[in-house]
Amino acid sequence: MAHVGFENVLGVVERTEVSRPVGRIVALEDGRIIVGGLSRQAAMGDLVKITTPTGHARGEIVRIEGDRLTVLPDSPLDGLRIGLRVALLGAAVLAPDDSWIGRVIDPYGLPLDNRPLLPGTATRRLTGQPINPTERRGLGARLETGLCVFNTILPIIRGQRIGLFAGSGVGKSTILAMLAQRITADVVVIGMVGERGREVREFVERVLGPSGMARTVIVAATSDRSPGLRRRCASAAMTVAEHFRDQGRQVLLLADSITRFADAHREIALASGEAPSLRGYPPTTASAITTLCERAGPGAGAMGDITAIFTVLVAGSDMEEPVADILRGVLDGHVVLDRAIAERGRFPAIDVLRSVSRALPLAATPTENDQIAQARRLLGAYERAELMIQSGLYSSGSDPVIDAAILAWPKLDAFVAQRETEGIGASFEKLARCFPAQHKSAAAVNREADRLPVT
Repeated sequence: MAHVGFENVLGVVERTEVSRPVGRIVALEDGRIIVGGLSRQAAMGDLVKITTPTGHARGEIVRIEGDRLTVLPDSPLDGLRIGLRVALLGAAVLAPDDSWIGRVIDPYGLPLDNRPLLPGTATRRLTGQPINPTERRGLGARLETGLCVFNTILPIIRGQRIGLFAGSGVGKSTILAMLAQRITADVVVIGMVGERGREVREFVERVLGPSGMARTVIVAATSDRSPGLRRRCASAAMTVAEHFRDQGRQVLLLADSITRFADAHREIALASGEAPSLRGYPPTTASAITTLCERAGPGAGAMGDITAIFTVLVAGSDMEEPVADILRGVLDGHVVLDRAIAERGRFPAIDVLRSVSRALPLAATPTENDQIAQARRLLGAYERAELMIQSGLYSSGSDPVIDAAILAWPKLDAFVAQRETEGIGASFEKLARCFPAQHKSAAAVNREADRLPVT
């Protein structure tokens, strides 16, 4: 664990405000607080502290109209009344520090693991500072992931941004756990947005364990927290990742999930008076998602990179719903988990044919690209002919491509679920062994599969 020195304590003292502007609650309505007396000092997105009969609560300014502010509180309105004091805290900031590695924090940078935690010496706004796009590096080297399918057919590259699309209970958390433990990175930052409360402790103790937590920072806002805190969770996790990136470290960011981030943004936007559109999502949803995602990726100059994996909950496997559609357009690849595959017992339930890594073909050698293309062609041929095969309508020898696909399919299906401990080269060797020995070259497979009728 990193050393906490006098500079951390001094930073806390220097940032302590002696006085703050104060207003009063003038109305309470529909889960919102209307505050008077702060409109000349406040800005959109600023935080406030509300003095309650039992202590204090925080909230976020979501609307400024005349001499009134609309505040979305981080806790229920129970016990609040007209006239209570509201202090302006200013913009939402974090002061990440190396001592946060191995810790679980909330979006304010406060500890959730019941141990003392000091902020770093410099603050960062949660909105981040964009990198000049002309100065960003290209994607880096291929990363070892511990899973054969990600080492070969769906490679993950340093600085890449990938979407993991899945319905509930299909194995999304299992894949995240595998990647958090095995993927090559100096620091792992996990944003748990709107997760169930019990899953946070389970992820820390059972999934990651002491060895996984030794390089991990978890930022969590569970499903019972306010929409403001849930939306801020994703931005806070990205801010922590940027802190380590700017030190020149390689960072893996896992954000689970962007759907719940978008849902929280929708609640806030509707409370501030924005009209719903995209299936109930306000127009600013696309901007909020793309702005967050663009903060990840390769760095510039002496910076490190942020390799990011964003999860998306797709109801009924609808890849055209707004959040999924927005993300596909901004990311460098997407991985689709299929419930039908999970129900027949293969985990991870990755639908290889619907998944894409835009790092290809540059991320692989010509020989490796040939193997990847061959695997996809055989899987595609089997899928298109599966109805004939399963119903007994296909006769062996009718089509050499389908014959090869029938022989290769069980091995390729098992390959997708295999873990890898010996590196990327060993994964490609395993992939090569999935092809029938008498099978034709990849070029021949491509030509014949293109002529395969669609059933």
